[in-house]
Parts: sequence; structure tokens; C-alpha cells
Amino acid sequence: MILAQLVKQPAKFDSLKDPVILQLESLTYTPFHLVALVIFALAIIHTLCVYKVRGWAQIVETRQARKEQSLLVQLLYFLSEVEIVFAFWAIFLFFAIASFYGWRIGLEYINTRDYTEPLFVVVILALASTKPIVDTAERTILWIAKKFGGSLSAWWFILLTFGPILGSLITEAAAMTLCALLLSRQFYEYHPSPKLAYATLALLFANISIGGVLTDFASPAVLLLAHAWKWSLTDMFINFGWKAIIGILIANTIYWLYFRKELKALEVRRNATQLYADYTSKIQENASPLWITIVHILVMVWIVSVSDYPSIFIASFLFFIGFHQATKHHQYPLQLTRPLLIGLFLAGLVIHVGLQGWWVAALLHGLDPLSVMGVAIALTGFNDNAAISYLSTLVPNWGPIYEYAVFTGVVAGGGITVIANAPNPAGYAILRKHFEKGIKPLNLFLGALIPTLIFYAIYYFFGPLFTI
Repeated sequence: MILAQLVKQPAKFDSLKDPVILQLESLTYTPFHLVALVIFALAIIHTLCVYKVRGWAQIVETRQARKEQSLLVQLLYFLSEVEIVFAFWAIFLFFAIASFYGWRIGLEYINTRDYTEPLFVVVILALASTKPIVDTAERTILWIAKKFGGSLSAWWFILLTFGPILGSLITEAAAMTLCALLLSRQFYEYHPSPKLAYATLALLFANISIGGVLTDFASPAVLLLAHAWKWSLTDMFINFGWKAIIGILIANTIYWLYFRKELKALEVRRNATQLYADYTSKIQENASPLWITIVHILVMVWIVSVSDYPSIFIASFLFFIGFHQATKHHQYPLQLTRPLLIGLFLAGLVIHVGLQGWWVAALLHGLDPLSVMGVAIALTGFNDNAAISYLSTLVPNWGPIYEYAVFTGVVAGGGITVIANAPNPAGYAILRKHFEKGIKPLNLFLGALIPTLIFYAIYYFFGPLFTI
């Protein structure tokens, strides 16, 4: 239930919930929970098939002679938007709750979810896509890449290494937005092969998931388990952080060696056009004033620091909108549509996963540590790693080794599907235009399989360096 429980309410507030709501959230199941599981499974199937739905929409559209899209075509395009999937199926879940327990309980269940994480993601994605932040990230990546020769392959390697690790400071959601925007502008524009395109996307998702473990606040899963099991910042780096850096470097190196010839070919293609030269000169010429960049960075730092308090970070963001409007000559137009849709995706997920604890906790209970890691990776692909993290805290009598196993499992598996990690929908939304037939779940899974196994092996063979 975390994204729903990221900022868990004090115990005294739990007593204010309706007893039926508490029963719905418990780890015991009823016939209704089976219905909720079926609806959740249908939502997952829908998520994995959105590219097919878009294909159907295009087929129907080409068969129709009329200029305006018919209602059927518009409906199919609507259902092919991955961001609306879980919210769409939450409508059916609401009516199921109302059928079993009454209209009031249905409304109360929806109303008592904690939407802090979806709201925070909306705000941080909007901030991370502003011109001063994007320009700063671009100049930093270009500067580092030039130290390694300035080639496209060097830029690609640096971005997929430095960007995810940066997520431990600016949050995974912000790192995902920045990396995806830069890949869209400076890599996918040169039309890599489908194989390299999927490999890059998979590396991005997998590395972002594991790149946030150097600190204890960068992602929902990290924040939840570090707080629940009282891991300090030092514990995070000693037991998880340095291993994540090694895993990212190994995965990127393997993919770089495999695709080095194509990356060189893309380098030739890039140099044959004026796009790159025009783009780099534009970065320098149109750089935002330093004081505006500093204000943006300070606002982002402030919002990250108060991410547990939605009223404060939303008010801060509204104040920032005023600043953005006052300095609009140095800004891109503020992009809110994509962040709001991604927030809708996560909010829908919050509603569903609150009813899935009974089978997830039962599946994890009683396994050995190695199996816990494997099952956590598999479950993460269909439930979001933050949700699995929360549910794992409900399993009684877990020792330090099991805690280590479940945490490493959920972060290692954060790249295998779009829903495996909260920031993934942001990368999906930014980059899907570069995939002609949409992003196919199987191709993404296959691309992420190698880095996932690398992370799994590193965390398993090294293990915790001391009892956490």
C-alpha cells in the first residue's frame, strides 16, 4: 500500500477510520479481495497491452474515410494512454466496493488513501523539466563527456551513469525526467536501431531504480524501508550505495561493448548533421541567468526536503509558478500536462495496491533470503517497488538478512516494467514518441533483464557488510 503509505499517518488517526476500511486494508482476505485482485490483474494486462490498443486505433482510423475521428477511435486512443490505466480501472474497483459495502465505504476508501507521493511526483517532474534545470544538467553532462573525448558513446555512457546516481540527491523522479529529456534530444533524435533503443530505455529504468539507494530519501521504496527499519545515511551507502555504483558501471560497460559499433555509426550520423553543433551553441547562447538557475535549484532542494508535507510543497510550488511567470522570458512554458497524467497513474496505483497486501505478504512469508530477493524482483514488476516495500514491513519477525534481501530485490527489479518504479511512467511518457509502434513490454523486459541480474548477483554475493 505504499505509495499510499509513504507518509504513514500516526496511529491515533488509524482509529478514526471506519472498521470496514481497516478490514479492507488488513492482510486477511474476503471474497471481495478476490474481486479486487481480478480488477488489479485486468489493469496490469491493460498496462502491458497499451501499445496494441494504440495499434488498433490506428488501424480503425485508416479504414475510416471521414476526416474527424469517430468516437470509437477516440476511445481507443484514450485507452492506449498508459497514464490513465489504473485510474480507469479504479472506477470499476469503486463500484465493486460500493456493491459489497455500500456507497459511503467506497467513497471513504478512495478518500483515505495517501496521495502524497503522486502529488510530490507531479511537482518535482514539473520543476525538473524547467529550462534552467535542464540547461544545467545538459551543460554538466556535456562537460563530463568532453573530458572523455566528447563522442556520442561517451555522452551516452556518462548520462546513463551520472544521471541515475544524481537521483540519490535530487530524487529518482527528477533524475528520470532530466535523463529522459536529454536522451530524447541528444540520442533518440539520431534514430538508433530498435535493439539499441530498447536497451537504452531499459538501462535508464534499471539504473534509475538502483541509483537512488546512495541516500535514505531519494525514492519511495528507499524512504519507506530506511525509516521502517531505521537505516541511517551511512548504512545506506555502506550496504547498498557503493554496490549500486559498481552494478551501474558493469551494466553500462556490457551494453556499451555490445553496441559500440552502432554507437560509432550514430556518432558519424550526428557529425554529418548540423543539429548537434546548433544545439550545443544554443545551450551556451540561451543559458538562463545564473540567479534564476540558483533560485530553481533552491526551490527544488526545498521541495525535496519537505516532500513529506504535501500542503507545504504544493504551496511552495504555487509560489514558484508566480516566479516562473515573472521570469517567463528566460523560461520554457511550464509543462504540467505530462506531470499531472503521471500523478494520475500513481494515484490510481495507490488505490489498487491498498487491497493487495493479503497475497503479497503471504507470498513473501516463510521464504529463504535468496528466494525473497527473487520473489521481490518478480512482484515489483507488477505492483511497484514502493508497494512491495510497504507490504514487506507487515511480515512479522523479519531479521536483518531478510530486510536486506527484500530491499535489494525491489530496487533491482525496478526497471523490468513501466509500473515497477514510480518514476518509470515519466520516462515512458517522454520517450515513447521515439518508438514507432509504442513501447513493447516484452522488449523492455528483455532489455532490463541483464542489468537486473547483475544487480541481483552483486547484492547477493557481497551481502550486507554489517548487521543493519
